[in-house]
Amino acid sequence: MQLTDEDLAAGVVCCSAGNHAQGFAFACRALRVHGRVYVPAKTPKQKRDRIRYHGGEFIELIVGGATYDLAAAAALEDVRRTGATLVHPYDDLRTIAGQGTIAVEILAELGPIVQEPDLVVVPVGGGGCIAGITTYLAERTTATAVLGIEPAGAAAMMAALAAGEPVTLDHVDQFVDGAAVSRAGTLTYTALAAAGDMVSITTVDEGAVCTAMLDLYQNEGIIAEPAGALSVAGLLEADIEPGSTVVCLISGGNNDVSRYGEVLERSLVHLGLKHYFLVDFPQEPGALRRFLDGVLGPTDDITLFEYVKRNNRETGEALVGIELGSAADLDGLLARMRATDLHIEALEPGSPPTATCCSRQSCSHLHGPMA
Repeated sequence: MQLTDEDLAAGVVCCSAGNHAQGFAFACRALRVHGRVYVPAKTPKQKRDRIRYHGGEFIELIVGGATYDLAAAAALEDVRRTGATLVHPYDDLRTIAGQGTIAVEILAELGPIVQEPDLVVVPVGGGGCIAGITTYLAERTTATAVLGIEPAGAAAMMAALAAGEPVTLDHVDQFVDGAAVSRAGTLTYTALAAAGDMVSITTVDEGAVCTAMLDLYQNEGIIAEPAGALSVAGLLEADIEPGSTVVCLISGGNNDVSRYGEVLERSLVHLGLKHYFLVDFPQEPGALRRFLDGVLGPTDDITLFEYVKRNNRETGEALVGIELGSAADLDGLLARMRATDLHIEALEPGSPPTATCCSRQSCSHLHGPMA
């Protein structure tokens, strides 16, 4: 026990997107210490439920803001106000050492097979996990490389290594919630910078993460949350020499079933199978039928159609989502669209806007007319 009786009486506080908080809650219950957990508003319900389950009556769960950074600020204010002890999710040497025990397990399990892995692929958020693993492997192996994978929308560690110090990102995509931090830890950055060429960081987009999540579930029966699937998404894009011994860390399986609709959508867009268009239909009988007959291919499917008829206009805009049988079918679809007399505009990948809020003059999602 590292805390005094006075420290324990003041309580403990942590901020987490969910995974660190579960271990924190378990420790609070085991030691009968009261703790407060600050989480972002978008923390999935499953993570919140597991935090309460592990902590029981010894845990108070508090929503500290819309993002991890706002929740972290609320936790720091709690510590300042109450004198409680902060248990940091990544930027503390004790936390880093604890997360580094993953490397101990890796070498122990590989020992009877190979002496050391050639590559260890690790998800990266604030950097505690990769810092601990890298530090241990640097002392125990001779040629093991570590590859960190960040979401493209929250590449805080890559930015820190490029700048020579931690920097604050202007914007953070919150989809990969377990890795959505705007600034890498000071200690974690220092550990990776000291490792030199042993460690490298790359990014994958959120669509690739979703594809990896679905592949893990459908092919391996593994339920992984977005942050947990980062390493697999990165592995699929890495250039690895055949015959290498590779360890891919999947850290986090807290994923609400309700999120799988969005996961599937992002994956289809990433794979080039889902596309959205704004179609200006003449408000006359048979217009939709002509579009279906003249534009859709034999394996194309309409998955979304939003249209509001306006009697005072000659045309009306419809938002149309089309799923292709193959990404290679896109060129044919676009060619058929250009051959029609309809005005059709392609929308940027991502969550589609509604037809009623779009216009060619104002919608920022539009590329430009196709015909």
